Amino acid sequence: MAKKKMNSLEDLGGFVFSTNDDFEFDNGEEQQETLPNNEQRLEAYIDKKNRGGKVATVIKGFEGNDDDLKALAKRLKTLCGVGGSAKDGDIIIQGNFRDKIMDFLTKEGYKVKRVGG
Repeated sequence: MAKKKMNSLEDLGGFVFSTNDDFEFDNGEEQQETLPNNEQRLEAYIDKKNRGGKVATVIKGFEGNDDDLKALAKRLKTLCGVGGSAKDGDIIIQGNFRDKIMDFLTKEGYKVKRVGG
């Protein structure tokens, strides 16, 4: 198999090599600060699309950094005793636990809106 010839720095895949010991990489993204619970406006709905007919509870609208999103998702998964995931500002919990999750989030100070049926 022949090696691909690299003609420019872009062929390296965006990597930058430096011999400077004090170099700090800045990818241009700032860590988003998490809003307090009482300022968060979340939406809770049930979703069946693209899940093989299985039901999932989706929480959208979380504004904050990924660590806080994952921590909240872990608390919700533990509360319901099921699996799930957290990515792109959404929390996906396996199963229909919308009412239980809405009660928990309301007690925690979040403003939660029920979306759909």
